Parts: sequence; structure tokens; C-alpha cells
Amino acid sequence: MSRKAVLFDMDGTLVDSEVLHFETLAAAVESFGYAVPDGYAERVTGRTIGDCHALLAEMVGFALPLDDFVARKYALYIERAGSLRTREGAQAVLALIRSSGAAMAIVSNSDRMLADANLTAVGLQTPGLVSVTRNDVRMGKPHPEPYLRAAWLLGVEPSDCIVVEDSAPGASAGLAAGMTVIGWPEPHRPDIVFPAGTVIADPHDLVATLRPLFSTSLETVPVPRIA
Repeated sequence: MSRKAVLFDMDGTLVDSEVLHFETLAAAVESFGYAVPDGYAERVTGRTIGDCHALLAEMVGFALPLDDFVARKYALYIERAGSLRTREGAQAVLALIRSSGAAMAIVSNSDRMLADANLTAVGLQTPGLVSVTRNDVRMGKPHPEPYLRAAWLLGVEPSDCIVVEDSAPGASAGLAAGMTVIGWPEPHRPDIVFPAGTVIADPHDLVATLRPLFSTSLETVPVPRIA
């Protein structure tokens, strides 16, 4: 069966931003007099900022209001976002999508201001790009709503969508939306266990997994280019 759209997670999938996210989160936590606990980084991959805050409260008794935590973390992140680059191999994947004619969207659990900063830094924030962030839906991943909204915005059926994710919560969201899901873990994250039904790609070669899912029957839809 042909697929007409590829829906990408952003952080860690298209944009090499997971390290910056954690560094600025840790700096925000430490600025309030707390320390990030062991094992925290592995547990927050793919989660919303609200989930991260709740986990800190659970693990170390973090007592700062969510709004204060978010303001500090986001300020630090925006300040440093200009240094971001695409993940290794992402440009080859985007070239494949352009040549296939598939539609494309970004679906992120990050807030809009962070998503826009990321996409601008790597040259993807262009007219016509469809993106869905945590601010655009009632429920974030692992709920299917973000991916279902992206499919609706693109005008394609969920069954005609391929999701590319680097996290288990994101993969769960895509599967719950009734989409084909490819797990593309970052090379340094062999610990991630994707849910059953996920197609696992080589961390260094997504193209080999994605190419067979395309067909010549796909409609030609412009895909933004990375500068």
C-alpha cells in the first residue's frame, strides 16, 4: 500500500536537539537549588515539559510552580537554539521525500516557541510547512491527537501516513492514530524500547527503511528544503 505523507517528530528525529533540551532543563533545575536525579534523562525522552516537571516533583520533591520552571528553561533554550543542526542523515531523508512526492509535516511534543526556534535554526521554517505542537492540541503524545491533527491538516487519511519517531511515547501516539510507525532511535540510545508494531530503522540509515514504503503513485507535494 502506498503512503501519501510522512509525519516527523522533531527533537532527536529531524533536529539534533535532545542534548540542548536536557542541558537547559538541568540548568533550570539547578538554578532553583535542585539537582537532576540519576536516570531522569532516560525517563523524559519524548515527554512534554509538564511531564518533565511532574517527574521532578516525584523524584526529588521539586516544588517550583510549573510556570516558573517553564519560563526559566525556555529562556535558556531560546538563547542557545541558534547553534542547532539537523540530525545526521536527516537531509538524505528529506531529499528522498522530495523525490517521492510525499507530503510532510512536523509533529512535536514541544511548545510552539521552541518548535519554531528549532525549525528556524535548521532552515525548515518555510511557508507551507505543516507543523503541530503541544499548543495546538488538547492532548500531547502518547495520545494520538497530534498525529491525527497533522493528517487532517495535510488532507490525508491516517492509514496513508508514515510516522518517524525517536521515542517510545511518540511511536505509541502514531500507532494509536492508525499509522505506519518507524522507530529511528538516536545512535546513543540503544536503551529505547519501542512498542510492538513499530518498524525499527538503523539509527544511521533511515532511508533504507523508508524508501520501500513509497510508490510512484504518490501525489507531488512540495517539501521544504534545509538550507
